[in-house]
Amino acid sequence: MKLLRSRRTALACAAAAAAIAALPALAQADAWPTRPIRFVVPFSAGGANDLMARAAAEGASKRLGQPIVIENKPGGSTSLGSAVVAQSKPDGYTFLISAAGVISNSMIKKSLPYKDADLVPVAMVGLAPSVILVPADAPYNNLKEFIAASQKGVGFHWATAGTGSTPHFVSGILETKYGAKLDIVPYKSGSESITAVLGKQVEATSEASIVALPYVKSGKLKALADTWTARISAYPQLSTAVEQGFPDMQIAHWCGVHAPAGTPDAILDKLATAIDAAMKDAATASHLKDIGIEPIGGTRASFAKFVADERARLGAVVKATGMKDE
Repeated sequence: MKLLRSRRTALACAAAAAAIAALPALAQADAWPTRPIRFVVPFSAGGANDLMARAAAEGASKRLGQPIVIENKPGGSTSLGSAVVAQSKPDGYTFLISAAGVISNSMIKKSLPYKDADLVPVAMVGLAPSVILVPADAPYNNLKEFIAASQKGVGFHWATAGTGSTPHFVSGILETKYGAKLDIVPYKSGSESITAVLGKQVEATSEASIVALPYVKSGKLKALADTWTARISAYPQLSTAVEQGFPDMQIAHWCGVHAPAGTPDAILDKLATAIDAAMKDAATASHLKDIGIEPIGGTRASFAKFVADERARLGAVVKATGMKDE
């Protein structure tokens, strides 16, 4: 009996000690934030993810009562900025503005300075559907005609923004699922890819709606399809690839927020709630939609599901194409 009592006493003491140890963390989460927050953007300033990050930062900052500072750290197909956040203290003051690379890098790169598990999903910000672009005078007007034309002769040259970029995944789906005959030409950025299409060095590319729409609306390029599941708010006359009969063509330039693993759940919940409110703000949503971005927001759970689904989608393309970043 004494031994049993001793064990019970020991267990009770251990539980009490654990509860006491957790108090500082709970108090910290309850008070958070008490100083400026940093959003690390793994892209250069001015692109789709940077613009979405700034809109999220502005809206969330108002609701959290602290400034949110944007820090651009491009390089390594987003792995440079991702590593900075993965290796940061999980105290709720450093977050990653994440994109598809946070999922696909570990699939296509030989090595990374962090593990996938070092970053956890917090909130969805928004997305910019990818738009398939061809020269304005191209003889095809939809995706079916484009694929059929590519199957003749040597095929088409397709510009990407590098291995593992969204245009690379778009081309992979077109090839492995729908039989397009494409020769990949990697460039350093989406703007270089668009320049190549304008100059007819390549037959096609795809690019985020926020970048693509000005060229389409001005008549400089022709849009064949929107690659997401819904039409673009700023250009609803463009049908989706799904509507055109290509159900597996579901990919976009998305923007979310990830945190270093170990960041208290209470902090993650607060940030997710603030970002969701920012994306549902009428003025913010209207501004983003006008420039070709679809605000999303949502809960931590909904973003975690999106990330899991995206991992499955992109993983299947990597496997089918043998995509590797040498």
